[in-house]
Formats: sequence, structure tokens, C-alpha cells
Amino acid sequence: MAIEMPRIGLGTYTDDDQEGRYDAVKTALDVGYRHVDTAQVYENEEYVGRGIADSPVERDDVFLATKTVHNTVPESTDLVRDAIEGCLERLGVDSVDLCYVHWPVGVYEAEPVLTTYQEAYDDGLIDNIGVSNFTPEHLEEAREILDAPIAAHQFEMHPLLPQEELRADAREHDYWAVAYSPLAQGAVADVDPVVDAAEAHDASPYQVALAWLLSKENVAAVPRATGRDHIADNFAARDLELSDDELAAIDAVEERERCIDFDWAPWN
Repeated sequence: MAIEMPRIGLGTYTDDDQEGRYDAVKTALDVGYRHVDTAQVYENEEYVGRGIADSPVERDDVFLATKTVHNTVPESTDLVRDAIEGCLERLGVDSVDLCYVHWPVGVYEAEPVLTTYQEAYDDGLIDNIGVSNFTPEHLEEAREILDAPIAAHQFEMHPLLPQEELRADAREHDYWAVAYSPLAQGAVADVDPVVDAAEAHDASPYQVALAWLLSKENVAAVPRATGRDHIADNFAARDLELSDDELAAIDAVEERERCIDFDWAPWN
């Protein structure tokens, strides 16, 4: 694998209580997380950064990822460098371990955006370049433009949306496939093979869904959570080993559900 990344991270997206991300981050680091994921559009980078700074865990021990270039921010490709620097300022850091292009839509133009990311990488502002919500075609285009390798691709992935094609691309080109909404916003708790495995292991369905993801090559996950119990429950998935039969039963689920499906998304 091109880079080291803790395979379970804390997702910090929320549509309310942005200040609550401060406590969530501190709690997650206390539980044992060493990977925190945020984004410019989440409007909580300040609280995420303070949570890391106020934790006894050393900054160098935390894999910190953020995202910019959304369908609404920045307003122009000319402002991409400002957007990256703004993320660092709000987080209170000199650099981030990973910075994703959040969406290849809206203001996104491959050449100027990716060239700016490359320059920020060359200047030491971002240690690794990632992309998010890209199609295979976008990924191929990005590889042609970037000198640095794509370190990670973040997209929705869970037992109801296994994303075989995108996972195959990650294996072929040796980068991380990072699952957001890895619990399908709770819907995995209604998937029979997930529930069966949870009962067999005295685990939660959410632990099973995450363990299923972690059984896949080149896959990490960033489930969002707030309370300590939920944060700890997700983290415990690292120690849950599903049997081959249990994994095969989840692989065989035919139902498909996409939680994040904007009309403007690149797959529509």
C-alpha cells in the first residue's frame, strides 16, 4: 500500500451541532482512533482541529484528512489554493495527511484543480492527494494529470452498495478505497446476513458491516458517530473476524441502496 492509513476513522459530517465534533474527536482519540476525516463543506474543521489539539494524543500520531472543491465551494478554480490553505488554517495545522477533491462536479475542472493540488503537495501543504466520488473515467483522467499518486478514493460503500468496480480500481492502482456512509445510515441493521452474523458473534450489526468492509483488500472506513458508546462500538469492528461463510452471505446480498445520490452527482 502506498501510504499507511488507520483502517477505521471517525467521520465528522453532521447537519447540526458542529461544535459537537470537538467532543466527538476527543472521545474518539481517547477510545483509540487515529484517523479523523472532515471537509471544508462540513463547516466544522475548526472544532475538529481543536479536538485534536486538546487531546493528549500527539498530532503526529493522528492521520488527519479533509476535503475541498465541492459543487458550491470554492466558487472558482482560481480559489482552490485558497481553499486548501483555508482548511489548514481552520484545522490549526501546517499540513494535513490527506486532502481529497470532494466532488468532480460544479467548479471542478480536472486540469486546474488537480494541478493546484499537485502544487500544494509539492509545497508540503498536503502529504497525500485523494479524490472523492469519482467515476472510473475521472480516476483515469486524474492519473494522467497528477505526478503524485492518488493515495485514496473516498466514496459510499457498504453491504448494500459494494462498489466492486471502484474497489477493483483501488487494488489495481494500489490506493485506499475509503468508505463513507459505511453503515448505510443504519440500513445495514435490516440486512439478514448482517443480522445473523451479529447474533452469532454477540456483536452489533454495525460492527459486522464494518468488519465485512475491513475484510476487503485496500479498504478503510470512516463511520460517523458522536456518543462514546457508538464510537467505541464502531472501533471494536477491528477485532471482529467473520467466517468465510458469513462474508460470502453478505457478498451475496442483491439489494442495492445508495444513501447519497444527488441529482448532480457524477454517476447520474
